[in-house]
Amino acid sequence: MAQKIVTVYTDDLTGAESDEVRTHTFSLDGVNYEIDLVSDNYDKLFEALAPFIDKGRKIGRVSGAGRVRKAPADGPSAEEVRDWARKNNYQVNDRGRVPSSIREAYDRSH
Repeated sequence: MAQKIVTVYTDDLTGAESDEVRTHTFSLDGVNYEIDLVSDNYDKLFEALAPFIDKGRKIGRVSGAGRVRKAPADGPSAEEVRDWARKNNYQVNDRGRVPSSIREAYDRSH
């Protein structure tokens, strides 16, 4: 059996189908937006924003935006808890997250 997958590109503003639709991104008040437009509608968007872009300050691109790093947790490392768990007959994986039940048992014993 053969399958044929057809991708239809649609302008988000007009709903018109076209092979010329491209995805454009912009940001306002810290919210990133993505819109699919044909070149004529992109020109309209750009013309509408041009006075604000012209007067605004360019801050450049921010890599890794939206990612939040978790601060290291206080207390024992996962490896310390794993070692304790093995010595106390708990079954624990060598990698990955230590189950909360084992961490709680560790905390009760210390």
